[in-house]
Amino acid sequence: MNRRNFKKQIAGLALALPLGKGLTDQPVTIKPQRLNKGDIVGVIAPGSQINEKALEKGKRNLESLGLEVKFAKNIRAKRGFNAGTDEQRLEDLHTMFADRNIAAIWCARGGYGCTRLLPQIDYNLIRTNPKALIGYSDITALLQAIQVETGLIGFHAAVASSDFTRYTKRYLKRILFQDKDETVIELAKPNQRKGKRDTAFQARTIRQGIARGNLVGGNLSLLAALSGTKWELKAQNKIVFIEDIGEKPYRVDRMLTQLRQAAALRFAAGLALGIFTDCEAGKNDLSLTLQETLDDRLSDLGVPVAYGLSFGHIPDQCVLPVGIAAELDATEQKLTLLEAAVS
Repeated sequence: MNRRNFKKQIAGLALALPLGKGLTDQPVTIKPQRLNKGDIVGVIAPGSQINEKALEKGKRNLESLGLEVKFAKNIRAKRGFNAGTDEQRLEDLHTMFADRNIAAIWCARGGYGCTRLLPQIDYNLIRTNPKALIGYSDITALLQAIQVETGLIGFHAAVASSDFTRYTKRYLKRILFQDKDETVIELAKPNQRKGKRDTAFQARTIRQGIARGNLVGGNLSLLAALSGTKWELKAQNKIVFIEDIGEKPYRVDRMLTQLRQAAALRFAAGLALGIFTDCEAGKNDLSLTLQETLDDRLSDLGVPVAYGLSFGHIPDQCVLPVGIAAELDATEQKLTLLEAAVS
């Protein structure tokens, strides 16, 4: 082989690759700019529709962080259960990323509809106009797809209309407003107190150990729904974080089984489970308990697994940046972010 021609071919291949990707087809990590008091944040509803009362609550929440709020053009639109048509919700997402005056994009709420948008998103627009996208639940679909396509760090955190408790605001400020190299995420004390009455709030170790890897994950139902798509979860060498609400143990079993088979959970570095709210079996159900189900599906993976971290459909929410390096201490039920999520 002519070595000079071979080198030219390799150089040409590199130039032909999409912006932000390398020879392994993995996007280069992009960290959004940190927030500052006085910044304008755009508020969108990319999934289900939202009422005026919740919108006003979201505005007050964000203003309490010292931010100014700009609602998206179509945020009050309604079409069935969605906040307008796919085209309207997509327009709001693109407009907010393109607007140079918007420092970050905060989802007003979750709810079904985000997965419908994924094939039509202009990922190059997002890659060239990076900014923090914040939300959880069904927003998992957007965080996952944007991370896969662009490498942009997204933030699994309270939506604008959530309850902004002191715990929630503390982590929003620590992670979105500060470029700290390391942040230890501690269990919220209210969750521990509630645990005396509700087993779903009791932190526990399913399999001991310490794991390091980049954070990926989100809502279990959405992660399962993305299986088989180009945006599906890739668990290998990652710390996978998972939460859900209102799913009976047999459905949790079904979705975890799907991720075991589709996302190869056995190759994950570790699993960090949040609070699975209202996921217990009914009194007369022929069913394993939620705890028994999680043990059955996750304890044999051979990796550290902890349940009960402070994220999920709960008031006290930490912030989990999708794509940055973290350490999970499953024995102590502790998660540490090893690098800043913003620049």
